[in-house]
Amino acid sequence: MWITPDIELGDWEITEQFVRASGPGGQNVNKVATAVELRFEAARSPSLPDSAKRRLRHIAGRRWTREGAVVIQVSETRSQARNRTIARARLADLIRRSLAKPKPRVKTSVPRGQRRRRLEQKKRRSAIKALRRSEEDLD
Repeated sequence: MWITPDIELGDWEITEQFVRASGPGGQNVNKVATAVELRFEAARSPSLPDSAKRRLRHIAGRRWTREGAVVIQVSETRSQARNRTIARARLADLIRRSLAKPKPRVKTSVPRGQRRRRLEQKKRRSAIKALRRSEEDLD
């Protein structure tokens, strides 16, 4: 399965298991296993660089198992082939997102005008509260 022109996943890295789906489908839902459970052995994959594996683990979240596999479950349609296509597309999207290096954050300082406005607001608020105080409170 091709992810990018540089990255191809081997057949041994991906396993698919078809299970019965819940939801609408009438009597057919009890007979046909249309939902797909796609499992990608990400931690053992020689196709992905280590940095991409780390980002994939973060992006995958709960779909990442202790064994280092990404599990994607799809039961959107009543067609086994369509669910399989959707699952493979989601996996490819996850991997493409993990390949993109995040842009480093550039630390900025608070603008001078913003600091000035904040201090003026504090002075106005202080003046309002000062007017509420009686002379007895000041003693």
